[in-house]
Amino acid sequence: MPVTARRVTAGARFLAGFVLPTALFYVLRALGVGLYASLLVSALVSAAPAVSSVVHERRVDGLSTYFTVMTLGAVGVSLVPGGSRFLLARESLMTGVTGVWFLASRWTDRPLAYLFCKPLLQGRLRWPDDWEHLWQASPRWRRMWRVSSALWGIGLLTDAAARVVAAYTLPPDSVPALGLALYAVTLVVLNVVTSVYYVASGVYDPRSPLRREGADRREVADRGVVVRARGSQREIARRGGPEVS
Repeated sequence: MPVTARRVTAGARFLAGFVLPTALFYVLRALGVGLYASLLVSALVSAAPAVSSVVHERRVDGLSTYFTVMTLGAVGVSLVPGGSRFLLARESLMTGVTGVWFLASRWTDRPLAYLFCKPLLQGRLRWPDDWEHLWQASPRWRRMWRVSSALWGIGLLTDAAARVVAAYTLPPDSVPALGLALYAVTLVVLNVVTSVYYVASGVYDPRSPLRREGADRREVADRGVVVRARGSQREIARRGGPEVS
Protein backbone atom coordinates (compact mmCIF):
# COMPACT_ATOMS: atom_id res chain seq x y z
CA MET A 1 0.00 0.00 0.00
CA PRO A 2 1.45 3.44 -0.95
CA VAL A 3 2.46 5.67 1.96
CA THR A 4 -0.24 8.23 1.10
CA ALA A 5 -2.92 5.56 1.24
CA ARG A 6 -1.55 4.28 4.56
CA ARG A 7 -1.71 7.77 6.03
CA VAL A 8 -5.26 8.28 4.80
CA THR A 9 -6.24 4.92 6.26
CA ALA A 10 -4.57 5.74 9.57
CA GLY A 11 -6.37 9.10 9.69
CA ALA A 12 -9.72 7.48 8.95
CA ARG A 13 -9.16 4.88 11.68
CA PHE A 14 -8.29 7.61 14.17
CA LEU A 15 -11.47 9.53 13.34
CA ALA A 16 -13.61 6.40 13.50
CA GLY A 17 -11.90 4.98 16.58
CA PHE A 18 -11.56 8.10 18.75
CA VAL A 19 -13.26 11.23 17.42
CA LEU A 20 -16.53 9.61 16.34
CA PRO A 21 -17.12 7.67 19.60
CA THR A 22 -16.44 10.81 21.66
CA ALA A 23 -18.83 12.89 19.55
CA LEU A 24 -21.42 10.11 19.71
CA PHE A 25 -21.18 10.04 23.50
CA TYR A 26 -22.09 13.71 23.78
CA VAL A 27 -24.87 13.41 21.19
CA LEU A 28 -26.44 10.55 23.15
CA ARG A 29 -26.11 12.48 26.40
CA ALA A 30 -27.76 15.51 24.80
CA LEU A 31 -30.63 13.26 23.70
CA GLY A 32 -31.14 12.15 27.29
CA VAL A 33 -29.49 8.73 27.11
CA GLY A 34 -28.05 7.55 30.43
CA LEU A 35 -24.36 7.84 31.22
CA TYR A 36 -23.71 4.08 31.31
CA ALA A 37 -25.57 3.38 28.05
CA SER A 38 -23.80 6.26 26.28
CA LEU A 39 -20.42 5.01 27.41
CA LEU A 40 -21.18 1.42 26.36
CA VAL A 41 -22.31 2.47 22.87
CA SER A 42 -19.24 4.67 22.54
CA ALA A 43 -16.99 1.79 23.55
CA LEU A 44 -18.54 -0.58 21.01
CA VAL A 45 -18.26 2.00 18.22
CA SER A 46 -14.61 2.70 19.06
CA ALA A 47 -13.81 -1.02 18.68
CA ALA A 48 -15.48 -1.34 15.26
CA PRO A 49 -12.59 0.02 13.10
CA ALA A 50 -10.08 -2.27 14.79
CA VAL A 51 -12.35 -5.30 14.29
CA SER A 52 -12.70 -4.39 10.62
CA SER A 53 -8.92 -4.12 10.20
CA VAL A 54 -8.38 -7.55 11.76
CA VAL A 55 -11.00 -9.12 9.49
CA HIS A 56 -9.38 -7.68 6.36
CA GLU A 57 -5.68 -8.12 7.32
CA ARG A 58 -4.28 -11.50 6.28
CA ARG A 59 -0.57 -11.00 6.97
CA VAL A 60 0.68 -12.01 10.41
CA ASP A 61 3.78 -10.31 11.82
CA GLY A 62 4.81 -8.41 14.93
CA LEU A 63 2.76 -5.34 14.09
CA SER A 64 -0.38 -7.18 13.00
CA THR A 65 -0.15 -9.37 16.10
CA TYR A 66 -0.09 -6.24 18.22
CA PHE A 67 -3.16 -4.80 16.48
CA THR A 68 -5.01 -8.10 16.73
CA VAL A 69 -4.39 -8.45 20.46
CA MET A 70 -5.29 -4.82 21.11
CA THR A 71 -8.47 -5.16 19.08
CA LEU A 72 -9.64 -8.24 20.96
CA GLY A 73 -8.72 -6.56 24.22
CA ALA A 74 -10.67 -3.41 23.36
CA VAL A 75 -13.74 -5.45 22.45
CA GLY A 76 -13.42 -7.53 25.59
CA VAL A 77 -13.05 -4.52 27.87
CA SER A 78 -16.04 -2.79 26.27
CA LEU A 79 -18.21 -5.83 27.09
CA VAL A 80 -17.05 -6.30 30.69
CA PRO A 81 -19.86 -5.30 33.07
CA GLY A 82 -19.11 -2.51 35.49
CA GLY A 83 -20.09 0.94 36.64
CA SER A 84 -19.82 4.13 34.65
CA ARG A 85 -16.48 5.00 36.27
CA PHE A 86 -15.03 1.68 35.09
CA LEU A 87 -16.20 2.35 31.54
CA LEU A 88 -14.61 5.78 31.70
CA ALA A 89 -11.35 4.18 32.80
CA ARG A 90 -11.41 1.42 30.18
CA GLU A 91 -9.15 3.33 27.78
CA SER A 92 -6.46 3.46 30.44
CA LEU A 93 -6.33 -0.35 30.44
CA MET A 94 -5.57 -0.61 26.73
CA THR A 95 -3.22 2.38 26.84
CA GLY A 96 -1.38 0.74 29.73
CA VAL A 97 -1.15 -2.57 27.86
CA THR A 98 0.25 -0.70 24.86
CA GLY A 99 2.85 0.95 27.07
CA VAL A 100 3.90 -2.39 28.52
CA TRP A 101 4.06 -3.87 25.01
CA PHE A 102 6.35 -1.06 23.83
CA LEU A 103 8.63 -1.62 26.81
CA ALA A 104 8.68 -5.40 26.41
CA SER A 105 9.37 -5.15 22.67
CA ARG A 106 12.82 -3.72 23.47
CA TRP A 107 13.96 -7.32 23.98
CA THR A 108 12.29 -8.75 20.86
CA ASP A 109 13.70 -9.19 17.36
CA ARG A 110 12.28 -5.83 16.24
CA PRO A 111 10.99 -3.22 18.74
CA LEU A 112 7.46 -1.93 18.26
CA ALA A 113 8.63 1.62 17.49
CA TYR A 114 10.70 0.23 14.60
CA LEU A 115 7.74 -1.73 13.23
CA PHE A 116 5.45 1.29 13.40
CA CYS A 117 7.87 3.73 11.78
CA LYS A 118 9.43 1.63 9.04
CA PRO A 119 6.45 1.61 6.62
CA LEU A 120 6.04 5.40 6.96
CA LEU A 121 9.62 6.69 7.10
CA GLN A 122 11.96 4.30 5.28
CA GLY A 123 13.56 6.20 2.39
CA ARG A 124 11.50 9.34 3.07
CA LEU A 125 12.05 12.66 4.83
CA ARG A 126 15.86 12.15 4.82
CA TRP A 127 15.57 8.77 6.56
CA PRO A 128 17.78 5.92 5.31
CA ASP A 129 16.34 3.56 2.72
CA ASP A 130 18.10 0.43 4.01
CA TRP A 131 16.63 -0.13 7.47
CA GLU A 132 17.14 -3.89 7.52
CA HIS A 133 20.79 -3.54 6.51
CA LEU A 134 21.28 -0.93 9.25
CA TRP A 135 19.58 -3.21 11.76
CA GLN A 136 22.07 -5.96 10.97
CA ALA A 137 25.13 -3.71 10.70
CA SER A 138 24.70 -0.89 13.23
CA PRO A 139 24.50 -1.38 17.01
CA ARG A 140 23.68 2.34 17.29
CA TRP A 141 20.70 1.90 14.98
CA ARG A 142 19.38 -1.01 17.06
CA ARG A 143 19.94 0.88 20.31
CA MET A 144 18.10 3.94 18.92
CA TRP A 145 14.94 1.93 18.27
CA ARG A 146 15.09 0.13 21.59
CA VAL A 147 15.40 3.45 23.43
CA SER A 148 12.59 4.92 21.30
CA SER A 149 10.32 2.02 22.24
CA ALA A 150 11.17 2.58 25.92
CA LEU A 151 10.28 6.28 25.62
CA TRP A 152 6.92 5.42 24.05
CA GLY A 153 6.26 2.81 26.71
CA ILE A 154 6.97 5.21 29.58
CA GLY A 155 4.89 7.95 27.95
CA LEU A 156 1.90 5.68 27.38
CA LEU A 157 2.02 4.29 30.92
CA THR A 158 2.00 7.88 32.21
CA ASP A 159 -0.98 8.61 29.95
CA ALA A 160 -2.79 5.53 31.31
CA ALA A 161 -2.23 6.60 34.91
CA ALA A 162 -3.60 10.07 34.16
CA ARG A 163 -6.72 8.51 32.61
CA VAL A 164 -7.42 6.44 35.71
CA VAL A 165 -7.13 9.52 37.92
CA ALA A 166 -9.43 11.50 35.61
CA ALA A 167 -12.00 8.70 35.38
CA TYR A 168 -12.40 8.39 39.14
CA THR A 169 -12.07 12.03 40.20
CA LEU A 170 -13.53 14.30 37.51
CA PRO A 171 -17.20 14.83 36.59
CA PRO A 172 -18.15 11.88 34.34
CA ASP A 173 -19.44 13.99 31.45
CA SER A 174 -16.11 15.81 31.11
CA VAL A 175 -13.92 12.69 30.94
CA PRO A 176 -14.46 11.59 27.30
CA ALA A 177 -13.48 15.00 25.88
CA LEU A 178 -10.52 15.17 28.24
CA GLY A 179 -9.46 11.69 27.16
CA LEU A 180 -9.45 12.72 23.49
CA ALA A 181 -7.40 15.82 24.33
CA LEU A 182 -5.00 13.68 26.36
CA TYR A 183 -4.44 11.41 23.36
CA ALA A 184 -3.50 14.44 21.26
CA VAL A 185 -1.14 15.84 23.91
CA THR A 186 0.51 12.47 24.52
CA LEU A 187 1.10 11.85 20.81
CA VAL A 188 2.50 15.34 20.23
CA VAL A 189 4.84 15.19 23.24
CA LEU A 190 6.11 11.69 22.43
CA ASN A 191 6.65 12.55 18.76
CA VAL A 192 8.61 15.68 19.68
CA VAL A 193 10.73 13.87 22.27
CA THR A 194 11.55 10.93 19.99
CA SER A 195 12.20 13.22 17.01
CA VAL A 196 14.74 15.18 19.06
CA TYR A 197 16.32 11.89 20.08
CA TYR A 198 16.51 10.72 16.45
CA VAL A 199 18.27 13.96 15.49
CA ALA A 200 20.72 13.59 18.39
CA SER A 201 21.38 9.99 17.31
CA GLY A 202 22.47 11.21 13.87
CA VAL A 203 19.81 9.52 11.79
CA TYR A 204 19.56 12.47 9.38
CA ASP A 205 23.33 12.91 8.95
CA PRO A 206 24.96 10.51 6.45
CA ARG A 207 28.33 11.23 8.11
CA SER A 208 27.19 10.33 11.63
CA PRO A 209 28.62 7.22 13.33
CA LEU A 210 25.15 5.62 13.19
CA ARG A 211 24.92 5.94 9.40
CA ARG A 212 28.62 5.21 8.83
CA GLU A 213 28.38 1.87 10.64
CA GLY A 214 25.96 0.64 7.99
CA ALA A 215 27.93 2.19 5.12
CA ASP A 216 31.27 0.74 6.32
CA ARG A 217 29.79 -2.72 6.70
CA ARG A 218 28.32 -2.48 3.19
CA GLU A 219 31.67 -1.40 1.73
CA VAL A 220 33.35 -4.40 3.35
CA ALA A 221 30.67 -6.71 1.96
CA ASP A 222 31.02 -5.19 -1.53
CA ARG A 223 34.80 -5.60 -1.45
CA GLY A 224 34.30 -9.21 -0.45
CA VAL A 225 32.05 -9.77 -3.47
CA VAL A 226 34.64 -8.21 -5.79
CA VAL A 227 37.46 -10.32 -4.33
CA ARG A 228 35.43 -13.52 -4.73
CA ALA A 229 34.51 -12.59 -8.29
CA ARG A 230 38.14 -11.95 -9.23
CA GLY A 231 39.16 -15.22 -7.60
CA SER A 232 36.59 -17.04 -9.71
CA GLN A 233 37.89 -15.36 -12.86
CA ARG A 234 41.47 -16.40 -12.09
CA GLU A 235 40.35 -19.96 -11.42
CA ILE A 236 38.54 -20.06 -14.77
CA ALA A 237 41.61 -18.68 -16.52
CA ARG A 238 43.87 -21.21 -14.78
CA ARG A 239 41.73 -24.04 -16.06
CA GLY A 240 41.92 -22.70 -19.60
CA GLY A 241 38.38 -21.34 -19.80
CA PRO A 242 37.41 -17.88 -21.03
CA GLU A 243 37.97 -15.15 -18.41
CA VAL A 244 34.94 -13.03 -17.80
CA SER A 245 35.72 -9.31 -17.63
